[in-house]
Amino acid sequence: MADISGRRKLGALIGVCIAGAVLPGITLGEESVDVAMSLLVATAVIVVLTQLIYVGPTARVPAPMLLAFGLAGFVQDALIWWLLSWMGEKVAEMQVEGFGTILLAGLITRATILAVSLIPAQSAADVTT
Repeated sequence: MADISGRRKLGALIGVCIAGAVLPGITLGEESVDVAMSLLVATAVIVVLTQLIYVGPTARVPAPMLLAFGLAGFVQDALIWWLLSWMGEKVAEMQVEGFGTILLAGLITRATILAVSLIPAQSAADVTT
């Protein structure tokens, strides 16, 4: 279970970095320290809130249910990015402008969390051989 949680955290980090780099409506700061701090704050907020309010299956589910969980996770991530757009200037040098940017950032974040979560875990026996 800890492995899946770690992969979700890694997916959140990758998603925040991709969204911050690709989307023109997200400004992370002027200097590299500001950018790093903004990415750290955004990742921490997303990781903490997605760990507190876990939206996802705990066992194998049929495809329609998986789609419903993905949609609920997308809404959750979009709401978190909306929160980040409000508190970004108060905590770090981050600005998120526009509702479309918030939706795209939520979609990118959820897609990377799901993609990294689907990577099969490597067992200790596979590592030693």
